[in-house]
Amino acid sequence: MPKMTFIKSAVKFSEFPVHPLKEIAVAGRSNAGKSSIINVWAREKIAKVSQTPGKTRLLNFFGVGKNYCLVDMPGYGFASRGGDEVKSWKKMIEGYLSQRPQLVGLMLVIDMAREWQDDEEAIAQYVMKHDIPVAVVLTKCDKFSKNDIEKAITRMKLQSRLEDVFAASSQTKKGCDEVEEFMYKVWVKS
Repeated sequence: MPKMTFIKSAVKFSEFPVHPLKEIAVAGRSNAGKSSIINVWAREKIAKVSQTPGKTRLLNFFGVGKNYCLVDMPGYGFASRGGDEVKSWKKMIEGYLSQRPQLVGLMLVIDMAREWQDDEEAIAQYVMKHDIPVAVVLTKCDKFSKNDIEKAITRMKLQSRLEDVFAASSQTKKGCDEVEEFMYKVWVKS
């Protein structure tokens, strides 16, 4: 993977970076490991990883060389946020997902121990309604046996009705290159 650089954080459409690069959004629950996997791809701590779930409140844009851009989205499913903040997040997320012409795919990051739930279904359906493909990365696979990983992938494919499901670990880096290669070959180059 080419060198990754932080471009900027933004909330409003008018603040989003102006560039010709295709973008891949990275979404998931607040504690799914989004920032950790981005840091594996960057080969350095470029995305902030916090012990407190829900720290990412902005869209964070990272350039992957001159090839494409990763967009780290705020985590969802963290209950301590106020109603107004949740509404403004929803507006920001939906605005980005529905109006960004550079967006070519959404990588949905899910802790391997979790099931596909209503939040994941809602996000997947929303982006697919806008003709944006979705793939799933099941994180923290280093905590599971090979057999359990295979079962989790099969279960997630059934629950999500998505074909592209990967297992990865930011600890051992297992599967991380495979996911990045998929994003680049299938979404960026095509």
